[in-house]
Amino acid sequence: MEISKVSQSFLALAQDTRLQVFNILSEYGRDGLPAGEISKRLEIPHNTLSFHLNNLKSAGLVTCHREGRSMIYAANTDAIESLIGFLQDNCCIHESAPASTCKPPKEPTS
Repeated sequence: MEISKVSQSFLALAQDTRLQVFNILSEYGRDGLPAGEISKRLEIPHNTLSFHLNNLKSAGLVTCHREGRSMIYAANTDAIESLIGFLQDNCCIHESAPASTCKPPKEPTS
């Protein structure tokens, strides 16, 4: 994952409302939620929510599709897994202990 994309993702999540939005969407996984429902849960106006959703979408953390008259937003779980992978890629590579404590052991390949 490119460092600029990682930075953009973390920047998007570094704002309270966007982090709350993302946490709500992560509860629903790929099924997502209508924008109106997110607005109600956070008690914020639709235009404010739209600004934050667009920011998350630009960062690749949220996907969106239309169902009838509703826009359904969902957390992009693949993007989050990539972010976690980026953080773990070089974790403990210079540790002197034989087994790393910060990464699960790699599965043996057959």
